[in-house]
Amino acid sequence: MVIRSVCRGRRLLRVAGVGAVALGVLTVSACSSSSGAADSAGSSASGAGAGKVSGDVTVFAAASLKESFTELGKKFEQKYPGTEVTFSFGGSDSLAASINGGAPADVFAAASPRTMKLVTDQGGAAGTPVTFVRNRLEIATLPGNPDELASLKDLTRSDLKVVLCDRTVPCGAAAQKALDAGGVKVTPVSYEQDVKSALNKVALKEADAALVYRTDVKAAGDKVEGVDFPESAQAVNDYPITVLKNAGNTGAARAFIDLVRSAEGQKVLTEAGFLQP
Repeated sequence: MVIRSVCRGRRLLRVAGVGAVALGVLTVSACSSSSGAADSAGSSASGAGAGKVSGDVTVFAAASLKESFTELGKKFEQKYPGTEVTFSFGGSDSLAASINGGAPADVFAAASPRTMKLVTDQGGAAGTPVTFVRNRLEIATLPGNPDELASLKDLTRSDLKVVLCDRTVPCGAAAQKALDAGGVKVTPVSYEQDVKSALNKVALKEADAALVYRTDVKAAGDKVEGVDFPESAQAVNDYPITVLKNAGNTGAARAFIDLVRSAEGQKVLTEAGFLQP
């Protein structure tokens, strides 16, 4: 699916601080038809009229959701002919800041409750966000694991270049929680603003290892290899999703969330490596 920049109400707005994702920095606006007020994150699309979902829907989503949400976006457009889904993927904190700054969007899917709270505390959610998946970490290393990494403690080796997500973003907060659980202190060569950027450092051989989500390791295919570690069970992230208060197309927003939470949507997400809530 092509990630597009579109207009809403003839007003263009640059999304600030979204962060560098593997495929670039995104600028998003949206052009949507109004469908009434949303009452909760999980409201059924039937509330807007079953089979009458139409128009454009703009989804702001954590970078780790890129592959699975792109697939779900295609399924949504097939299910509701004439609709169009526009995505902005990036660090959840940056996306939250953009939403709070007035960036037009219909749905927000964050990689942690903390980053969702940045929006709900400002009254930006329509209803109560719901957790739709969970995610845990792996050590991403080069194919074949040439450095023979087997544990978090191995990341302390002086001969290794290790990358972490910034502590302000969900993958960085989870990484720090796992490191604390293992009593391990790592000095990274860089802190990245989202999980895709951290993983890309390894894929491009600019780093030897990174702490990232297992879903991103899986999505990278043969570019990297994942190493599981027990402390990851102490740093599992819940992913909440909600319709936004200022959504321009609440009917389509509800329908998209319904798809994400449906058996079909959960199948796509679990096949990508996510855990069910």
